Amino acid sequence: MVLMSGVSAPVAVAQPAHGIAMYGPPALPPDFVALPHANPEAPKGGRIVFAELGGFDSLNPYILRGRAPWALGALTVESLMGRNYSEPFGLYGVLAESVETDAARSFVAFTLRPEARFSDGSPVTVEDVLWSIETLGKLGQPRYRTVWTKIATMEQTGPRSLHITFTEPDREMPLLLGLRPILQKAQFANRAFDASSMEPIIGSGPYVVIGAEAGRHLSLARNPDWWGADLPFYRGQHNFDEIRYDFYADAGVAFEAFRAGLVSTWREASPARWQAGYDFAAVQSGEVVKSEIPHARPSGIDGFVFNTRRAIFADWRVREALIQAFNFEFVNQVLNGGRLPRIASFFSNSELGMRPGPAEGAVAELLAPYDDSLLPGAMEGYSLPVSDGSEANRRGIRRAMALLEEAGWRVEDGVLQDGSGAPFAFEILLQQGSAETQAIANIYVEALRRLGVAVQLTTVDSAQYTERLQLYDFDMTRRSLSLSLSPGNEQWLYWGSVGVTQPGTRNWAGIESAAAEAMIRKLLTTADREDFVAAVRALDRVLTSGRYFIPFWFSDVSRIAHRRELRFPEHLPVYGDWIGFQPEVWWHED
Repeated sequence: MVLMSGVSAPVAVAQPAHGIAMYGPPALPPDFVALPHANPEAPKGGRIVFAELGGFDSLNPYILRGRAPWALGALTVESLMGRNYSEPFGLYGVLAESVETDAARSFVAFTLRPEARFSDGSPVTVEDVLWSIETLGKLGQPRYRTVWTKIATMEQTGPRSLHITFTEPDREMPLLLGLRPILQKAQFANRAFDASSMEPIIGSGPYVVIGAEAGRHLSLARNPDWWGADLPFYRGQHNFDEIRYDFYADAGVAFEAFRAGLVSTWREASPARWQAGYDFAAVQSGEVVKSEIPHARPSGIDGFVFNTRRAIFADWRVREALIQAFNFEFVNQVLNGGRLPRIASFFSNSELGMRPGPAEGAVAELLAPYDDSLLPGAMEGYSLPVSDGSEANRRGIRRAMALLEEAGWRVEDGVLQDGSGAPFAFEILLQQGSAETQAIANIYVEALRRLGVAVQLTTVDSAQYTERLQLYDFDMTRRSLSLSLSPGNEQWLYWGSVGVTQPGTRNWAGIESAAAEAMIRKLLTTADREDFVAAVRALDRVLTSGRYFIPFWFSDVSRIAHRRELRFPEHLPVYGDWIGFQPEVWWHED
């Protein structure tokens, strides 16, 4: 039970600090001047215009009801601490001037900055902080609930200080509380927090909403009176006077808007188009610049996800068969000129990824208690099939058919059927405007027809797509999920068994695995970096061998085409083009 009381004597025994990290001390000293990947001399001014796909009908990004632009949370609302993306997981004071915790991380305490203000000029108070944590935990999106359930008590300990204790050991909890968005309690005195609304959130961030038309555009202006402009953490950040997001239903139309100069910047997903599709006049004249931004973060997962809540996908042999039938090499050649490597596992491209071959050492020890429940490949090693690149993919199709027959399916009159004669048929759900996914699905459907599988492609608008995903009302769809160098409590939201039935989580696959949950608990509680890496590698093995996804490709660089007057620092964060990069550290310079 969470208790919120009046001012009481603090319990903390640790010393206040300017920052905190997941392991060891934070990378930056107390007197740091700016984040390593920010340019403290960057000029202020100018405008940047983004093209977004889909639409929105709400300006509250913290609830399930409605669809809100993601930028609202990043640019108009502040948290107690801010993340430095030049280290795996280090936070530094923003609304809070200091943070305290103990070696066991059984509690966290924050002291607010006296100058912290909301955009209407009112001070950010301890009451706002306590209310925000509780309200988000009870009424906000599911990603906030795990943290809320681990809070034992919350109390105000001084005019600007608060103390939070936890129900169980969890090294990440102090950091997650530091990243909680802090909202203004008074704004919701006569308004239901969890009701969708086009009324902007009153935040304490650098930007305020100056224009919004549902489904069409969102305009943000830099607040000239922003209280945090002189913080070292923000020096060189938030440089544009205006940030605008225009929404398009179709990616092709959005790209044409960029070519025409209506959009300032474009992230290119296709390496083939990056090579051959940028010969228009603005590129040739130098008005548009092509920049490649490298990174060292995990590949994450991007591919078709099986909804294992559906009986047709419950058998791992069926999922493996459909993975074998997916001709990655051919699809990659058609769409990317064969230039992009395949995602090998969820944390591949980083030290956190599973290693080839059998599990060894600490990874094997962690998995051993769950050996009976693990799928083939978890202990022995698992790798995705490699085709000869031809469209026929005969070897993959043969393997797929053998697995399907083993699982009880047979082809009769060209139709794959189970023992009762029911056909093997399912739907791939697509979002309107997703041309690349449509192209991938078309090739895949043709391959599945050779197995006697009937697949229906269903395209819906963004509103229907979001609603169906929240209710897990789909058989298969595309899932793209970025993963960081510091996985933590968000892993419960992605892979935790509560998401099998609870709507709105990110466990689209319906994963229910005691082994996966054990690895998540381990990575959250260990104080040793080597044990942490072993736990993530073990989790990677469980997820990859679970055959929940048909992985596509990833890139270790981001490709951004942009107007030449848009600049970014030479020193890049380890995460590259990710959260906190564009537009945060970019600027306008003629």
